[in-house]
Amino acid sequence: MDDDRLYSIGELARLTGSSVTTIRFYSDAGLVQPADRTPAGYRRYDDAALARLRLVRTLRDLGLDLATIRKVLNRELTLSEVATEHAQALDVQIRILRLRRAVLTAVANRGATAEEMTMMHRLATLTEAERRRLVDDFLEAVFGGAGSDPAFGGFMRTLAPELPDDPDPAQLRAWVELAELAQDPDFRAYMRGLVEIHAARPVPAGPPTRDRDLTATVCDQVSPAVRAGVEPTSPAADSIVAVLLSRCAPLLDGNDDVGPRRLLLARLDTINDPRRERYLDLLAVVNGWPVGESLRPELEWAIDALRARARL
Repeated sequence: MDDDRLYSIGELARLTGSSVTTIRFYSDAGLVQPADRTPAGYRRYDDAALARLRLVRTLRDLGLDLATIRKVLNRELTLSEVATEHAQALDVQIRILRLRRAVLTAVANRGATAEEMTMMHRLATLTEAERRRLVDDFLEAVFGGAGSDPAFGGFMRTLAPELPDDPDPAQLRAWVELAELAQDPDFRAYMRGLVEIHAARPVPAGPPTRDRDLTATVCDQVSPAVRAGVEPTSPAADSIVAVLLSRCAPLLDGNDDVGPRRLLLARLDTINDPRRERYLDLLAVVNGWPVGESLRPELEWAIDALRARARL
């Protein structure tokens, strides 16, 4: 390309993919100035103007406003400064779009009402401080004074969601549902009941181990039977239930009026509420933890086995 080459506005439009009207607007605004004019008054542009127009078009495609572009062209701002500031602004926009997408997806999947959609949007757009207050309020309702007990301190921390600063869509959707569940008075009362049951049970001596956890003990004892396809109501399950009762008896609060079998059945019926597992699954997604395997097959096997023998 010759150094003295000049382009008409039409040629400039063809080379850059911009419209003649847009180039004329940029020219009138002083962003892309003509190098010369023909005797008839038509504008002519040089290679510098071509490069300048390409830069303007690129910056516009990236979403920069004309005032900022003018500062870049006039060397009042560097491209690095502009890029940094604009990238930060885009991060905010991306977060907002993710929030909107999470809410709209939840509304579409659940067929939510206008009131539910409003609530979901509010939950999705809470500030970090507001989210913390919501979580603290939930934990206080569930644990009350028990949270100061060392036996509950670690457990309470494992129930606290921590939405990251840059959550992905799945984390946002999980947060909205989890926050709804955490504000449900019935769910709070249910979780409080679990804490009270746990607080009332006898505590075996020695350091905490898996066999001191009632749910883990039940699952460990019956999972081989579940995998083997043993029917919980069959005679083949009798010995499994006997061992189960023996292992779980030290973890029950010992109500003589009910008996260990009925007491264990009542405890497992309470633990097996699907909302508990749903909360834990949502919590894992929000916190970026692996989602654990469902315990419901083992719990339901034990419940069916105990219920069948409670009628005998």
